[in-house]
Amino acid sequence: MEYTAKDYTRLILTAGFSETMLKNHFTLYQGYVTNTNKLFATLAQMLKEGKAANPEFAELKRRLGWEFNGMRLHEYYFDNLGGNTPFNTDGILGKKLIENFGSIAVWEQDFRATGSMRGIGWAVLYHDSTDGRLINFWVNEHDVSHPAGCTPLLVMDVFEHAYMLDYGLKRADYIESFLKYIDWKKVEARFK
Repeated sequence: MEYTAKDYTRLILTAGFSETMLKNHFTLYQGYVTNTNKLFATLAQMLKEGKAANPEFAELKRRLGWEFNGMRLHEYYFDNLGGNTPFNTDGILGKKLIENFGSIAVWEQDFRATGSMRGIGWAVLYHDSTDGRLINFWVNEHDVSHPAGCTPLLVMDVFEHAYMLDYGLKRADYIESFLKYIDWKKVEARFK
Protein backbone atom coordinates (compact mmCIF):
# COMPACT_ATOMS: atom_id res chain seq x y z
CA MET A 1 0.00 0.00 0.00
CA GLU A 2 1.48 3.34 -1.03
CA TYR A 3 0.99 6.63 0.75
CA THR A 4 -0.61 9.46 -1.17
CA ALA A 5 0.24 13.10 -0.61
CA LYS A 6 -2.73 14.97 0.84
CA ASP A 7 -4.05 18.11 -0.79
CA TYR A 8 -3.53 21.17 1.39
CA THR A 9 -4.37 23.87 -1.15
CA ARG A 10 -7.14 25.05 1.23
CA LEU A 11 -4.32 26.77 3.15
CA ILE A 12 -3.31 29.04 0.27
CA LEU A 13 -5.42 31.97 1.48
CA THR A 14 -4.18 31.75 5.09
CA ALA A 15 -2.96 35.19 6.14
CA GLY A 16 0.71 35.32 7.02
CA PHE A 17 1.63 32.47 4.65
CA SER A 18 2.33 33.43 1.05
CA GLU A 19 1.13 31.24 -1.79
CA THR A 20 4.71 30.80 -2.99
CA MET A 21 5.96 29.69 0.41
CA LEU A 22 3.05 27.28 0.89
CA LYS A 23 3.42 25.76 -2.57
CA ASN A 24 7.16 25.26 -1.97
CA HIS A 25 6.32 23.64 1.35
CA PHE A 26 3.72 21.36 -0.26
CA THR A 27 6.32 20.25 -2.84
CA LEU A 28 8.79 19.45 -0.09
CA TYR A 29 6.11 17.42 1.72
CA GLN A 30 5.28 15.52 -1.49
CA GLY A 31 8.96 14.58 -1.70
CA TYR A 32 8.75 12.97 1.74
CA VAL A 33 5.72 10.96 0.61
CA THR A 34 7.49 9.85 -2.57
CA ASN A 35 10.67 8.88 -0.73
CA THR A 36 8.72 7.01 1.96
CA ASN A 37 7.04 4.93 -0.73
CA LYS A 38 10.36 4.29 -2.49
CA LEU A 39 12.02 3.18 0.72
CA PHE A 40 9.21 0.80 1.64
CA ALA A 41 9.36 -0.74 -1.86
CA THR A 42 13.16 -1.03 -1.84
CA LEU A 43 13.26 -2.52 1.66
CA ALA A 44 10.54 -5.05 0.77
CA GLN A 45 12.47 -6.08 -2.33
CA MET A 46 15.72 -6.42 -0.40
CA LEU A 47 13.98 -8.54 2.23
CA LYS A 48 12.49 -10.73 -0.49
CA GLU A 49 15.95 -11.19 -2.03
CA GLY A 50 17.51 -12.13 1.31
CA LYS A 51 19.54 -8.92 1.58
CA ALA A 52 18.32 -7.86 5.02
CA ALA A 53 21.66 -8.55 6.71
CA ASN A 54 23.70 -6.14 4.61
CA PRO A 55 24.68 -2.55 5.52
CA GLU A 56 22.58 -1.07 2.69
CA PHE A 57 19.40 -2.52 4.20
CA ALA A 58 20.34 -1.13 7.63
CA GLU A 59 21.03 2.35 6.29
CA LEU A 60 17.82 2.44 4.26
CA LYS A 61 15.89 1.24 7.31
CA ARG A 62 17.39 4.13 9.31
CA ARG A 63 16.56 6.58 6.52
CA LEU A 64 12.95 5.41 6.60
CA GLY A 65 12.50 7.17 9.97
CA TRP A 66 13.60 10.48 8.45
CA GLU A 67 11.37 10.27 5.38
CA PHE A 68 8.32 8.77 7.13
CA ASN A 69 8.41 11.25 10.01
CA GLY A 70 9.03 14.09 7.54
CA MET A 71 5.84 13.02 5.77
CA ARG A 72 3.78 12.55 8.91
CA LEU A 73 4.96 15.67 10.77
CA HIS A 74 4.12 17.80 7.74
CA GLU A 75 0.65 16.25 7.66
CA TYR A 76 0.12 17.10 11.34
CA TYR A 77 1.44 20.61 10.68
CA PHE A 78 -0.72 21.33 7.64
CA ASP A 79 -3.78 19.71 9.27
CA ASN A 80 -3.51 21.93 12.36
CA LEU A 81 -2.99 25.10 10.30
CA GLY A 82 -5.64 27.31 8.72
CA GLY A 83 -8.09 27.75 11.57
CA ASN A 84 -9.82 31.03 12.30
CA THR A 85 -11.78 30.35 15.47
CA PRO A 86 -10.43 31.18 18.93
CA PHE A 87 -9.22 28.46 21.24
CA ASN A 88 -11.90 27.20 23.63
CA THR A 89 -10.12 27.47 26.96
CA ASP A 90 -13.13 25.82 28.67
CA GLY A 91 -12.83 22.66 26.55
CA ILE A 92 -11.05 19.51 27.68
CA LEU A 93 -7.76 20.53 26.05
CA GLY A 94 -7.91 24.03 27.52
CA LYS A 95 -8.57 22.66 30.99
CA LYS A 96 -5.71 20.17 30.65
CA LEU A 97 -3.30 22.90 29.49
CA ILE A 98 -4.27 25.01 32.51
CA GLU A 99 -3.85 21.99 34.80
CA ASN A 100 -0.38 21.23 33.38
CA PHE A 101 0.99 24.72 32.82
CA GLY A 102 -0.99 26.87 35.25
CA SER A 103 -2.55 28.96 32.48
CA ILE A 104 -2.95 29.11 28.71
CA ALA A 105 -0.59 32.10 28.70
CA VAL A 106 2.18 30.09 30.38
CA TRP A 107 1.65 27.17 27.96
CA GLU A 108 1.86 29.59 25.01
CA GLN A 109 4.98 31.24 26.44
CA ASP A 110 6.61 27.80 26.72
CA PHE A 111 5.49 26.78 23.22
CA ARG A 112 6.82 30.02 21.72
CA ALA A 113 10.12 29.58 23.57
CA THR A 114 10.37 26.00 22.32
CA GLY A 115 9.77 27.10 18.73
CA SER A 116 12.22 29.98 19.07
CA MET A 117 15.18 27.84 20.08
CA ARG A 118 18.20 27.98 17.78
CA GLY A 119 18.34 25.23 15.23
CA ILE A 120 16.07 23.46 12.81
CA GLY A 121 13.25 21.24 13.88
CA TRP A 122 9.73 21.17 15.22
CA ALA A 123 7.89 22.48 18.27
CA VAL A 124 5.32 19.90 19.30
CA LEU A 125 2.72 19.79 22.05
CA TYR A 126 2.54 16.13 23.04
CA HIS A 127 0.11 14.19 25.17
CA ASP A 128 1.86 11.57 27.31
CA SER A 129 -0.51 8.61 27.16
CA THR A 130 1.05 7.04 30.27
CA ASP A 131 0.29 9.77 32.78
CA GLY A 132 -1.89 12.16 30.75
CA ARG A 133 0.52 15.08 30.96
CA LEU A 134 0.82 17.67 28.18
CA ILE A 135 4.41 18.60 27.30
CA ASN A 136 5.98 20.94 24.72
CA PHE A 137 8.95 19.21 23.11
CA TRP A 138 11.62 20.24 20.64
CA VAL A 139 12.00 17.65 17.90
CA ASN A 140 15.38 18.19 16.30
CA GLU A 141 15.41 16.17 13.12
CA HIS A 142 12.32 14.34 11.92
CA ASP A 143 13.58 11.07 13.34
CA VAL A 144 15.15 12.34 16.58
CA SER A 145 13.66 13.40 19.94
CA HIS A 146 10.14 12.00 19.68
CA PRO A 147 9.04 11.07 23.20
CA ALA A 148 7.99 7.42 23.38
CA GLY A 149 4.34 6.82 24.16
CA CYS A 150 3.27 10.38 23.36
CA THR A 151 0.75 11.63 20.81
CA PRO A 152 1.46 14.85 18.90
CA LEU A 153 -1.39 17.31 19.36
CA LEU A 154 -0.05 20.58 17.93
CA VAL A 155 2.85 20.56 15.48
CA MET A 156 4.75 23.65 14.30
CA ASP A 157 7.46 23.36 11.65
CA VAL A 158 10.45 25.56 12.44
CA PHE A 159 12.75 24.41 9.68
CA GLU A 160 13.74 27.44 7.59
CA HIS A 161 11.61 26.38 4.64
CA ALA A 162 8.49 26.98 6.76
CA TYR A 163 9.12 30.71 7.21
CA MET A 164 12.28 32.16 5.59
CA LEU A 165 10.68 33.13 2.28
CA ASP A 166 8.07 35.29 4.03
CA TYR A 167 9.80 36.23 7.29
CA GLY A 168 13.54 36.05 6.67
CA LEU A 169 15.25 35.61 10.02
CA LYS A 170 12.20 36.81 11.99
CA ARG A 171 11.09 33.42 13.30
CA ALA A 172 9.12 35.10 16.10
CA ASP A 173 6.90 36.82 13.51
CA TYR A 174 6.27 33.46 11.83
CA ILE A 175 5.38 31.89 15.18
CA GLU A 176 2.96 34.76 15.80
CA SER A 177 1.21 34.07 12.48
CA PHE A 178 1.18 30.34 13.13
CA LEU A 179 -0.47 30.79 16.53
CA LYS A 180 -3.16 33.05 15.02
CA TYR A 181 -4.23 30.41 12.51
CA ILE A 182 -4.25 27.14 14.45
CA ASP A 183 -7.18 24.88 13.68
CA TRP A 184 -7.99 24.14 17.32
CA LYS A 185 -10.75 21.70 16.38
CA LYS A 186 -8.12 19.45 14.75
CA VAL A 187 -5.81 19.77 17.75
CA GLU A 188 -8.62 18.97 20.20
CA ALA A 189 -9.69 15.98 18.09
CA ARG A 190 -6.16 14.55 18.43
CA PHE A 191 -6.44 14.92 22.20
CA LYS A 192 -9.68 12.98 22.39
